[in-house]
Amino acid sequence: MKRLLRNLLIVALALVVVLCVIYRVVLSSSTPNEELALDARVTAILEDGGCLSCHIAEPELPFYANFPVVGKLVKQDAQDGYRAYDIAPLVEALKAGVEPSVIDVAKVEKVALDKSMPMAKYYLMHWGSQMTDAKASVVAEWAREFRTEHYNDGLVGERAAEPVRPIVALPEVDARKVKLGFDLFHDTRLSVDNTVSCASCHALDTGGVDNHQYSHGVEERLGGVNAPTVYNAVYNFVQFWDGRAMTLAAQAAGPPLNPVEMASTSFDEIIAKLQADKEFVEAFNAVYPDGLTEANITNAIEEFERTLVTPNSQFDKWLLGDDAALTAEQLRGYELFKENGCATCHAGINLGGESYELMGLRRHYFAERGLELTEEDNGRYKETKQERDRHRFKTPGLRNVALTWPYYHDGTRLTMDEAVRDMARYQCDVELADAEVDAIVSFLYTLTGEYNGVLLTNDNEYGVAIVDDHH
Repeated sequence: MKRLLRNLLIVALALVVVLCVIYRVVLSSSTPNEELALDARVTAILEDGGCLSCHIAEPELPFYANFPVVGKLVKQDAQDGYRAYDIAPLVEALKAGVEPSVIDVAKVEKVALDKSMPMAKYYLMHWGSQMTDAKASVVAEWAREFRTEHYNDGLVGERAAEPVRPIVALPEVDARKVKLGFDLFHDTRLSVDNTVSCASCHALDTGGVDNHQYSHGVEERLGGVNAPTVYNAVYNFVQFWDGRAMTLAAQAAGPPLNPVEMASTSFDEIIAKLQADKEFVEAFNAVYPDGLTEANITNAIEEFERTLVTPNSQFDKWLLGDDAALTAEQLRGYELFKENGCATCHAGINLGGESYELMGLRRHYFAERGLELTEEDNGRYKETKQERDRHRFKTPGLRNVALTWPYYHDGTRLTMDEAVRDMARYQCDVELADAEVDAIVSFLYTLTGEYNGVLLTNDNEYGVAIVDDHH
């Protein structure tokens, strides 16, 4: 009798296990209703996958988050998840039927195709949450549809789904304002002692940068951050590393009054100097009826900077269908660029410039850098005072990156080889082989475009910068 009861118990337990496995397989293999719109299907996949359990500011934690030991792990996972990526804006955009960020699309697509989320320890407790081939296909279809409709840049076939896009349509500008903006961009009268212009740090013949670790302002005063390129800045969603300027005009208003850069005391001071130039005033008043004002000066500079775009790179030509534009090594570099997650942050037309990202996502960059922390190292935190934004920066665009050394906000990497290797290490916790680094760098060289129909070059010597500017 005891043996019979034991055997029945074993059979019952085995049946429960089989039913649980079947139930889990059914749950995990199911996808949202095909009659739903793609946005709704992707939203369901993200919600069912538990993304909102970790990747939002205030997640609803499971009941076992209150248990000893395991609860601490759950809360740490949620904290780390939100620190790495806030998914709330994407989910809100999908539900509202508005256009999501190109970076959000790239990140979710990459995670889905890699099946790297949710983590195993999550879906072991939440059956059906894991990413499957069927769910990944839905996400990939959604990403492709978004890029085809959003960019409308003529890419066809497989390339229509690429996270990186070509420059095809140039911004519309007012030629008269552009001429005034060009003059103002090169005018040293914007500085207190008439020695520094915008072009001093953003020269057009040196890749839109000065190739110094830190730029030199009036009286050779050193700034605290590496000057980003002015080329293709029109494609950035904000300006400056910390995003404190929402427009090119707002950015243009900053350096003239910065005590380290141009050090003018006010725009009234600048205007008084410009007013003495009757020929300039006459030309300015012909375009701006209300004359010389801070708003008009920065508007003119903005209009000029909108022309600083560099289409027709080798990579653009390949995207648009020219198979001969890239070598096998360069194509391999692009595939590695995507495989290692570079294209999740460096996506879109400018290969970046469309999100804030944490410097040192997987390894502590600043702890290993070996330099004393500065105020500039705080990044976006300087503006928001939100702890999550400490060490978070606007991602730089990678167009013409071969010309814009040294790299990073602190200018500590002189060559693309160094920058690529360390980005993989600190952002992805990946140690790239030399051959992989070489291939990715080879791809990056293909991002140099043309300015006014001429291939952009840099008059300075590659990899040489003032390296004794460290704080």
